[in-house]
Order: sequence, then structure tokens, then C-alpha cells
Amino acid sequence: MAASTSVVPVAVTAAVAPVLSTNSDFSDLREIKKQLLLIAGLTRERGLLHSSKWSAELAFSLPALPLAELQPPPPITEEDAQDMDAYTLAKAYFDVKEYDRAAHFLHGCDSKKAYFLYMYSRYLSGEKKKDDETVDSLGPLEKGQVKNEALRELRVELSKKHQARELDGFGLYLYGVVLRKLDLVKEAIDVFVEATHVLPLHWGAWLELCNLITDKEMLKFLSLPDTWMKEFFLAHIYTELQLIEEALQKYQNLIDVGFSKSSYIVSQIAVAYHNIRDIDKALSIFNELRKQDPYRIENMDTFSNLLYVRSMKSELSYLAHNLCEIDKYRVETCCVIGNYYSLRSQHEKAALYFQRALKLNPRYLGAWTLMGHEYMEMKNTSAAIQAYRHAIEVNKRDYRAWYGLGQTYEILKMPFYCLYYYRRAHQLRPNDSRMLVALGECYEKLNQLVEAKKCYWRAYAVGDVEKMALVKLAKLHEQLTESEQAAQCYIKYIQDIYSCGEIVEHLEESTAFRYLAQYYFKCKLWDEASTCAQKCCAFNDTREEGKALLRQILQLRNQGETPTTEFLLGVQMFTVRNRGEKRSK
Repeated sequence: MAASTSVVPVAVTAAVAPVLSTNSDFSDLREIKKQLLLIAGLTRERGLLHSSKWSAELAFSLPALPLAELQPPPPITEEDAQDMDAYTLAKAYFDVKEYDRAAHFLHGCDSKKAYFLYMYSRYLSGEKKKDDETVDSLGPLEKGQVKNEALRELRVELSKKHQARELDGFGLYLYGVVLRKLDLVKEAIDVFVEATHVLPLHWGAWLELCNLITDKEMLKFLSLPDTWMKEFFLAHIYTELQLIEEALQKYQNLIDVGFSKSSYIVSQIAVAYHNIRDIDKALSIFNELRKQDPYRIENMDTFSNLLYVRSMKSELSYLAHNLCEIDKYRVETCCVIGNYYSLRSQHEKAALYFQRALKLNPRYLGAWTLMGHEYMEMKNTSAAIQAYRHAIEVNKRDYRAWYGLGQTYEILKMPFYCLYYYRRAHQLRPNDSRMLVALGECYEKLNQLVEAKKCYWRAYAVGDVEKMALVKLAKLHEQLTESEQAAQCYIKYIQDIYSCGEIVEHLEESTAFRYLAQYYFKCKLWDEASTCAQKCCAFNDTREEGKALLRQILQLRNQGETPTTEFLLGVQMFTVRNRGEKRSK
């Protein structure tokens, strides 16, 4: 590793570097497996357990290596030998979360591995104290300024090492984490990029970098190493940036080159389909994943979100009980149980479980957002705002939190605030019709009707999920006395409802038929008016109006009234297929 040759003996560097350096393609899967097994061991030795698990899971998805090709452990340096006793003792303390004790026995050690564990123990000790103080003193919704007191000292020490080019890939990773925690985002990005060049196999550095990228433009300007690990990074960041088509293509490419058995890739594909609201596809993949890896807990909170949306109570109940048996004190388990109680409309209990999740991990994004939703259900707007703001602090790309804030300020009748938050949500999800409809409603309240019309039409064009954009656009045209445009919107709305093939309760269906009946009546198009008036009779709220209009049409027909040419001009002929479905309203 180039950045660490000034300290690590040349013989050791020469022995390890060929394995740690990576190619840009996937032509040699055996070599990739060797690299993954090696980095899994190196990260485990340094207490970087999530990176170690990720590498081990990926290695497991590749074919087993014959004995002759198994990689021996890296050779021990003179410095490692001198620090071996202190490192072994400190690592034992570290593993049982006695971080101060571990740091005490590592003080003064010179080897790279011991120095990293020394600094990392100090960092985690500060984080643990900060989290304990946050939970014990302030509660999960307070906005207190509790800080990790160790961060500034760590930054000073690591900065000196960095300037002297004495940090290896792991040291650079920790330096980047400290900078990020101090909100020095630009410096943190530069250090993480450097870490990926020095040690491209360390997934933790890629993941931290991913959390700091806010848009695709920012991604273009990063000078990333040309390595196969970059493909995993790009797939992950595309998913985070809601560039789902690109993400799915990347993951499909990774499956094609040999990672078809990777549970990580399968779960990421399921998350991607969840993000574009392809619920059936996402549910199918999650169910398959559960069969392959029945004790998996990661991403099960996302799975529970899908079950919640589909109101699958029994399946959600089974999932909650199952995860409780595996590990009841995992944040994902608490979120699943919270979703279960929310589906049963027990919102106080649901909020309690989301709070429990945040006691376990105060930076867990999903729990903050879901807790915000629960407070909204309980009409506790101030608590909801706090929860959503915390979610944004954890991840500024969480469109659900921005959207939730918009809804909260809408309840508080503060349209300018509302507009700001909906705009932010729309920027993150430009093709999500719900964001566009919300924006349109906001513009309408601010009497910016031209902008409102654009939003409603765009929502329809991108695929209106809730089938409401055309109705809102039609009502806006009504308000502006643009009767022909309003009629066209109602016609499209009715056609969309009947062409989707689903027998669903559409609350605005009667409104559309009533307007069209009156519109055709004014145009003296008796057949069309009569058809729509008959449809009105199927709904409780428009039945009497429909009957009255039918009587008027019959009278006028008997008097020999005919439609005039000017009324016929520009009118689109409309016939609704009479399906004969009975609707009880």
C-alpha cells in the first residue's frame, strides 16, 4: 500500500499488496474470493465487524477454493510482534465493549493494527458515552447538543499522521469518519476517496463515502479507483439516489458475472423495487430471500413496510414473532413490531417500539421516519416535526422525512413551509406522482394556479399512483371556468379507472360523472349526457341529481331540441363502457 510504505517493512508490503490490490473487472473470481477472505480477516482484527460480515457474505456466494489456493495469513511485522500481547489483551476488552480499557492498554503501541484499534476504541468510547447521555438525559426526541467529546482530539492526532503520510487505509477510514462526525463534509469526502485508493477492498470506506454523496453531479466529480469494488459502490449509491433503473442494471451485471448467490445483492434488488413501489416484485424477492436465509434480520424492516402497505396483518404478525425469537433487541425487530402495531391502529404502542429502536441505535434512519408517521397519526405535530428533522440529520436523502415535514406543515396551515419541504421531496423523487400532487395542492393554496396545473399534469404523465392528479387538474380547470379542459380531464380519469382492470372504490368517480353529465347537457349532447346521468344514479351522493337530469333530458328530447354546431366543435365524443358492476356506496 503506497501510503503506508514509510512505516511497514518492504517485505511485508510486497507480500500483502498484490492480494489487496484489485482489478477493474471480474475475469478472475478466484482471485476476488481470495481478496474478500483476506479483507474479512483484516477488518475483523480491527473490530470493523460490519465490513467483515459484508466481505464474508460476498465471499461465501462464490465457489469454494481448493486447499492449494487458500491464502495464508499476512506475515507478522517486527512492530506487530512487539505489540502482540497488548493488542491481544486490548482486542479482548474491545470485543466486550470495554473501549476505555482497550485504549488504555494500547497507548504507546507502534504497529498499524494496534494504533488503529487504539484510536478506534477512543472513538467508540466517545460515541457510547454520547448515546448513553442522549437516551438517559434527553430522551429520543430532544434536540440537545450532546457531542462525542473525543472527536476534536482524535482529529488533531489523525491530522498530524495524515500530513506525515503515516495512515494506512484503515487509518484514513477512521480519519474520514471523525471528519464526518464534525460536519467537515468536504474534507471527509476527500479522505474517504483517498482511503478507497489505498485500500479498495474495505467496504466501510465506500459506504461512508456513499452517505456523503447527495446527487449524481457530485458523484461525477469523484476520482474513484478503477476496481471491481467500484461496481458495488455505484449500485449502492444509485439505489440511495433513487436512480433505480441504473441500480438494477448494475446488480443484474453483478449477478451475471458470478454473484447470483449473494444474499446482499438479492436484498438490495428487493430494496430497489420497494423504492419504486413495485410492491409485488419486492415482496416476491423478500419471500425468496427469507427461504434462502431464514435468520436474516437486515432489511426485514423494509419487508415489513411492504406488508404494511398491503395490509397483510397475518404475514406481518408472523414476521414480528419470528424476528423476536431470533433477536428481540435488534433495531429492525423493533421497527417490524412497530409496523405491526401501527397496522392495528395502536399508534402509541407503535411509537413506543420505534423509540426502543432509537435507544438501541439513535442514528437508525427508518425508526425516526416511522416514528414521525406515528406522531402524525396521533395528531402530535410538534413531536412529528422533531422526528422528521432527526431523520434528515441522519440522511438528507430521505425523501419520506421531507415529505412528512411537508404534510405536518400542511396540517399546521403553513403553506410556504409546506412548499419548501415538498420541493425537497420532489427533488429527491422527481418521478413520484405523490410529491407532484402535494406540490400542486400547495401551489393551489398559494393561488399559483399555473404552477399547480403543471404539477398535476406532470403527476399524471409520470404515472399517477393514487389516481387523483387528473381529478385535481379538472377541478382547477372548473375553478378557472375552462369547461372543455375540465371535461377532457374527467374523461381521461374515467377511462383510466375502467382500463386498469381493478374493481376499486374511487371516491371521485361520482364527481366526474356529475360534471360530464352537466357538461354534455349544456352542449346538448343528449346521448352522452344521458349515459353519464345514468352512471350518477349508481352513487348515493349524485343519485338525485342524475335522476333530475334524466327527466330534463327526456323533456328536451320530446321538445325536439338538437345540439348546435358551436357546442359540438372541439368536443371529444365519449362513451363509457357499461360494465354492469354494482357499487354500494
